[in-house]
Amino acid sequence: MTELEAFLKEHAITEVESTLADMTGNARGKFYPTFKFLAEKTGRIPETVLVQSVTGDWADNHYDIVDASDRDMVLKPDPNTIRMVPWADEPTAQVINDCYTTDGKLHPLASRTILRHILSLYEREGWQPVIAPEVEFYLIQPNTDPDYELKPAAGRSGKRETSRRSYSIDAVNEFNTIIDTLYSYCEAQNLDVDTLIHESGAAQMEINFIHGNPLDLADQVFVFKRTLREAALKHGVYATFMAKPMKNEPGSSMHIHQSLVDSQTGKNVFDDNGQPSELFYNYLGGLQQYTPNAISFFAPNVNSYRRFSPEMAAPINMNWGFDNRTAGLRIPYAPPQATRIENRFPGADCNPYLAIAATLACGYLGMKQKLKPTDPVKGNEPPLEYPEVEIARTLEEGLRLLEECEPLCEILGQDFVTAYMGVKRSEFETFNRVISSWEREHLLLNV
Repeated sequence: MTELEAFLKEHAITEVESTLADMTGNARGKFYPTFKFLAEKTGRIPETVLVQSVTGDWADNHYDIVDASDRDMVLKPDPNTIRMVPWADEPTAQVINDCYTTDGKLHPLASRTILRHILSLYEREGWQPVIAPEVEFYLIQPNTDPDYELKPAAGRSGKRETSRRSYSIDAVNEFNTIIDTLYSYCEAQNLDVDTLIHESGAAQMEINFIHGNPLDLADQVFVFKRTLREAALKHGVYATFMAKPMKNEPGSSMHIHQSLVDSQTGKNVFDDNGQPSELFYNYLGGLQQYTPNAISFFAPNVNSYRRFSPEMAAPINMNWGFDNRTAGLRIPYAPPQATRIENRFPGADCNPYLAIAATLACGYLGMKQKLKPTDPVKGNEPPLEYPEVEIARTLEEGLRLLEECEPLCEILGQDFVTAYMGVKRSEFETFNRVISSWEREHLLLNV
């Protein structure tokens, strides 16, 4: 009996959700009766689901990206990802698939394939990356009309937050029924969630994951997003991972802590007898050099760039520093064996597979090219009221920077980068056709 069969039998599963992440990081797939899932062992689905935009449209170069015959790809479930679906009405399991072409190769446009490829580069060097994501989100009042602005959800007191309540225990307890449901769902799915805190935004929170294998953590974040939405909906609330859902509230991030261990010894190679190692500085130099070109993976949506605002405590520069949250790259104080780098650029709206792959790719290039970082900053340097934003301010600009970066395109795969840019440019152009209320208010009779 296989691992999958044993799980389904043990839990008396009657239905299986066979899933994969599309370009946006959303779940696609099929529902199977258990007997049908076991009989087929693999599944098929059109490869075009990998390259749909967030609006469900196609890129202008769609048929340069995928075959014009709308052919299938093969789905192979990863037994390590089998989990219960705790919010389902009947015993239901979920599993994440790797995507393959019909000739048996990992599909070059699948998000999981991209992360697997980057991890294989590390494996050849005898390195094992370790990551720990921190995911922020908002709980908001249900909103079914996009013409209305979003509002923070009201907690058990019936009042919405009107002031900054960072790290407030009582502010979290306002939503204890949702949080209790969330932790119950996470435990049922073996998600390695750690602490939960109230962030600085109204009804904004952050949940941390225990450090571990990058592919496993990407899977967990992928599952967690669905889990949180379901937990919130059960209590009549929306949960959103939009990078900037409300204009007067800070954005939501997915900070990625990353370190590197020797595959043979298990030693943290960022540590050299209590001091940061040469590889640490090379990796950091790679992040400084290539993050501007990789920013569209950390900020993948048109809304993402609203988060990079100089007055809203967001990462806007390529500085780095020790325990310095004004820098885009932070080195937390930790014991030498836990030396790590925190990439603060990714937003909560990113595809976790692609964001993790991109940050590891930047670090890898830095180590292979022996890049050197700048000197660390202390405090907010320079201490300007509105410091200069050093990264792209629009999705279109971020995509141009990616296209111009040959090393990053090569390491991620040129076919994938072409597909990614096609999908994201389609989203940008669709958004760019929308005339905002600001334009009507200030330009209608004044220009």
